[in-house]
Amino acid sequence: MSEQTEGFQPDTVLDACGLHCPLPLLKAKQALTGLAAGQLLEVRSTDAGSWRDMATFTDQSAHTLEGREQRDDVYVYWIRKAGDAHS
Repeated sequence: MSEQTEGFQPDTVLDACGLHCPLPLLKAKQALTGLAAGQLLEVRSTDAGSWRDMATFTDQSAHTLEGREQRDDVYVYWIRKAGDAHS
């Protein structure tokens, strides 16, 4: 793990490995609806397109992409759910 991301403590981990675009993003959106404001979702995906999709999604929503990294063939994202905990 890189120093940048080792401090993250996700509330939920979504394994979207093996799913192709747009399923990792759709599953992430579904997982976020089940979280409380301010909670952290970790998403793991093997779809290279998810690198762009997750960034675009968080840019266009109130959610925050706290970090992302590539671990061999797996892309890992940390998305903070928008809401009251967001200042």
